[in-house]
Amino acid sequence: MLEKDPAPELTIEDLRAQLDAIDERFLQELRARIEKCVEIGHFKRKHDVPMMQPHRIGIVQERAALFGEQHGINQEFLRRLYELIIEETCRVEDLVIGEAVGETV
Repeated sequence: MLEKDPAPELTIEDLRAQLDAIDERFLQELRARIEKCVEIGHFKRKHDVPMMQPHRIGIVQERAALFGEQHGINQEFLRRLYELIIEETCRVEDLVIGEAVGETV
């Protein structure tokens, strides 16, 4: 009986190409998240909802920390990452809520 040849070993270039593809998907999802925050900003402006929602920020950060715990990712790293993401989305929401009628972000 003939043995199958083992799968060829990946090169560093192959691995980096895979990492680049993951980064592209990550950045696309981050863009989609920011776009959703723009939509939320429009909703908040229309319905006079305050931009800052501290309880919601805590929920998002805790969900990230739980994900880290479940998947072996440093929880403090994820909290800090979400601090940056939330800072940017708050900035964007603030622009949307404060923008003049007819302008878009």
